[in-house]
Amino acid sequence: MIVTCVHVHVKSDKIDDFKKATIANHAESVKEPGNLRFDLLQDAGVPSRFVIYEAYESEEAAAAHKNTAHYALWRDTVADWMASTRQGIRYNIVAPLDKSQW
Repeated sequence: MIVTCVHVHVKSDKIDDFKKATIANHAESVKEPGNLRFDLLQDAGVPSRFVIYEAYESEEAAAAHKNTAHYALWRDTVADWMASTRQGIRYNIVAPLDKSQW
């Protein structure tokens, strides 16, 4: 199982647009085979900073996410709204390993 934390810094005038587009992406991403979680988090102190927490059962499931229409739409929609390049950091899940605990 694998997690990617995507760190995003959004232009301050695009925060609400980013949230709307990312919530739409979330709604489709959680339906993907192999998706365990897909959360959008907003920094409590700096509202223009977000983390997207993506957990997938396998590398293949995580890679398949990048080939979906909803991901492509999100990626292209939010591209110009970034204050800096988004950064994805990959993590291996240590616990829980039992999929039913997600």
